Amino acid sequence: MRQNFLLIDAEKDFEILKAAASPVRVQILKILHESDGLNVNEIAERLALPQSSVSSNVASLEAAGLLRTETRKARKGSQKICFATFDELIVTFHKTEQASASNMIEVSMPLGLYTHSSVTGPCGICSPEGIIGLLDVPETFMDPERMKTALLWFTSGYVEYQFPNNARIQGRQIEEIEFSMEVSSEVPGTHTNWPSDITISVNGIELGDWTSPGDFGDKRGAYTPDWWKLSGSQYGMLKTWRINDAGAFVDGIKISNVNLRDLDVSSHRSIRLRIEVKQEARHPGGLNIFGRGFGNYAQDIVLRLHTKA
Repeated sequence: MRQNFLLIDAEKDFEILKAAASPVRVQILKILHESDGLNVNEIAERLALPQSSVSSNVASLEAAGLLRTETRKARKGSQKICFATFDELIVTFHKTEQASASNMIEVSMPLGLYTHSSVTGPCGICSPEGIIGLLDVPETFMDPERMKTALLWFTSGYVEYQFPNNARIQGRQIEEIEFSMEVSSEVPGTHTNWPSDITISVNGIELGDWTSPGDFGDKRGAYTPDWWKLSGSQYGMLKTWRINDAGAFVDGIKISNVNLRDLDVSSHRSIRLRIEVKQEARHPGGLNIFGRGFGNYAQDIVLRLHTKA
């Protein structure tokens, strides 16, 4: 069985470290790792703890992405089943920017500069100042004001961005491609247990899916403007996709064997990134993408090309 592991940046991933820094939460993750899924009552029984205490700790672990939940039918109504997301947590210390900057080319793509889009409603785009165009009208995604977009959302479909292949221009060999963006699922209102399969493609080749656990609106995003209603999507999860000779990864977890050779980036002037939710996906839970001016991170979609020295 393939082992899933999470690389935790000791200088950035404070919320994940905080969620894991609890004996009770460690025990919850341990028994979930050894099982095929348990509900809150079963976890409470095994740990001899009150159900309310286990529920609050499960919520913290889920918010940090360390466990996921699925709603299943029960004899009376439904029940939430918990699963461990990772087999291993690895805390890492990255090299300083100064040490690695000479071998890295970075491009930040404003959220509204997508070159192609095809979406279904409910959908919309907005800037930090207000809504752009009409809500739930896919044609709004072609509005010239889209250049100011800081948040976009749709139910199914895709947006595609075209980054310059600056490594090819400079005659440098790429060792790894990295994309970073803040994303979440999309549901009318918000729902933390609302999985959505987000498919990433590069130059027309699918890397694989990552399942967002939900649409987050429990508190206002750090950069979300005050005019945005609190009942709407407030923030997402900052996710990093990497492609190298070993395959394609999301936050260190391998999602497919697609590698740099398959992408053949050295022969292309541009690097095309498609972000998609398919109608036929197992979890067609929609998509939010947060840019500069919304969410918890002051960034748009970032491409980093790691090249040979």
